[in-house]
Amino acid sequence: MQRWRGLEEIPGDWGRSVVTIGSFDGVHRGHQLIIGQAVERARELGIPAVVVTFDPHPREVIRPGSHPPLLAPHSRRAELIAELGVDAVLVLPFTTEFSQESPETFVQQVLVDALHARVVIEGPNFRFGHRAAGNVALLTELGRADDFEVEVVDLQVCGTAGDGEPFSSSLTRRLVETGDMAGANEVLGRPHRVEGEVVRGAQRGRELGYPTANVETVPHSAIPADGVYAGWLTAGGERMPAAISVGTNPTFDGTARTVEAYAIDRVGLDLYGLHVAVDFLAYLRGMEKFDSIEALLDRMADDVKRARELTDGA
Repeated sequence: MQRWRGLEEIPGDWGRSVVTIGSFDGVHRGHQLIIGQAVERARELGIPAVVVTFDPHPREVIRPGSHPPLLAPHSRRAELIAELGVDAVLVLPFTTEFSQESPETFVQQVLVDALHARVVIEGPNFRFGHRAAGNVALLTELGRADDFEVEVVDLQVCGTAGDGEPFSSSLTRRLVETGDMAGANEVLGRPHRVEGEVVRGAQRGRELGYPTANVETVPHSAIPADGVYAGWLTAGGERMPAAISVGTNPTFDGTARTVEAYAIDRVGLDLYGLHVAVDFLAYLRGMEKFDSIEALLDRMADDVKRARELTDGA
């Protein structure tokens, strides 16, 4: 899959394509539906499928300080999109100047001049251009003038998550924030993941016999609620069952909120400086302050046992 940042990186001889546009944070099952439709139409027409997305998140530019927690950084988003069969991803730098472009200018510069769109596929609530003035009706009208079709895909995918609320990035963030990993993972179609570099912490886990990878997460990551989870730690291409702690380590009067993953039954791992991924499978319990180290160790042993059972059965 080709990856372009900015219109200038698109090859000069790029031909016609099927395009879909959006933030696609998390690439959840609703996103998978619309991207899958774009790929299917592209295969029917024998032309490439292109996903257009933005960096940073538009909300951070329009209302600084309002950046939502991200369900996936752009590198991970590109991996997930590639798995769906997309031929190219175009990341458009979202600047103040870009945010002020009219819908007509956006269509001309991006869809017509750069990507030579033949078909554009969007959800019914798609908005674009300055103050989100453009909608599907306008896009369809512009398409008639500029020789591309617009197809609208119903994204109302629902399940048990959020009491049947339609799947969306905002729903997923709420579920992650409350520690509802079963719900979040239903929307995503896979375990929620955070990524980052392993840094040195207080090393108490090592002293207690449970050495953990202290993960300095990517900025704006959607981190689950404080507690203990079952999941996996992926490092150097190896995926290892893990017991994961999110919180401030209240037994030791900690104040900094951390994400720490213990790779179950692994000895002698040296992960410092590596970029790793932590996948959250299931919530085990809330964060607790124990009266003694012995009580903490007993609970940690139980956490590891349950995490092992859940990951083995997943």
